[in-house]
Amino acid sequence: MGLRSVSSFVFVAALVVAGCKKAPPPAELAPSTCPTCVRATDHGFVPSRLTIARGAPGSKATVTFTRETDDTCALDVVFPELQIKKPLPLGQPVTVELASGEAHTFAFQCGMGMYKSSVTIE
Repeated sequence: MGLRSVSSFVFVAALVVAGCKKAPPPAELAPSTCPTCVRATDHGFVPSRLTIARGAPGSKATVTFTRETDDTCALDVVFPELQIKKPLPLGQPVTVELASGEAHTFAFQCGMGMYKSSVTIE
């Protein structure tokens, strides 16, 4: 094996070892510190599921959506069952009120139905 072959082998081995290190998850995949906030990222809605504690009969829970990128189809948030469709302007929080007096799961999605998620009242 010549010097050039050994150098090439060492270089490739170093690349393989470097590639095996576990990279931290991208910031856009990390959940928000707000328990009732949803971020619209280029990976969809983050978190993909919310769980909210049930309130008194007739009470409402507010969920806040913020679109963080133009590289997403989540330009709107749609709650089909509730016939709610709200645009998500870039960087501006948008709130949706949901009845929280009874246990229920509310599905929501982007305007095209490609990103699907839910809010569970329990």
